[in-house]
Amino acid sequence: MADIKIAPSVLASDFGKLADEIRAVDQAGCDWIHLDVMDGHFVPNLTFGPPIIQSVREASAKPFDAHLMVSNPDRLLETYQKAGADIITVHAEVCDHLDRTLAQIRELGCRAGVSLNPHTSEDCLRYVLDRLDLVLVMSVNPGFGGQSFIPTVIEKIARIRDMLGGRDVDIEVDGGITPDTAPAVVKAGATALVAGSAVFKGGTVDSYRQNIQAIRDSVKDL
Repeated sequence: MADIKIAPSVLASDFGKLADEIRAVDQAGCDWIHLDVMDGHFVPNLTFGPPIIQSVREASAKPFDAHLMVSNPDRLLETYQKAGADIITVHAEVCDHLDRTLAQIRELGCRAGVSLNPHTSEDCLRYVLDRLDLVLVMSVNPGFGGQSFIPTVIEKIARIRDMLGGRDVDIEVDGGITPDTAPAVVKAGATALVAGSAVFKGGTVDSYRQNIQAIRDSVKDL
């Protein structure tokens, strides 16, 4: 099995020292930095926007994985690319012209992703398979960190893996990821894991390193 990518969600970090937290998980051995962008409309919470992302871009050379939990994402794509996003993921639930949106993301030089809420069928992906670089499967309801994993998404992950048919597309899973839940999603086909609370425990580089390694160790023999 190829190495699983670990993407710490900064939603669980100390926002008062966000750049330092990003440096810390970078040094701790993460693969991507997951940025949960929330607009208070598509989801009930608010987080941060392009100015904050731009201000912390220098903190890590790792790919910035921007998960846009926003309504009308099309008008924001270039703004997030300019702020430093390397991967831009939009929600299928708010994209009326998903094929066009994904094409625009790629035209900006970013990897293009689609996110599916727990209740959303993967059938909407069938017509954009060749536009995809990433599918983000939500294993909690979006909007808040620290929620419990929804196990019914495991079957959805397996169906998406089969639908992709060997395409070079990452399946990323976000929500309730811990060393206990990671093995099941990786067995089902996940190639990237977003972890917030499970990584940002302890508050030091060493603790973050141990937390990331614990997730890696849980899936290394699969």
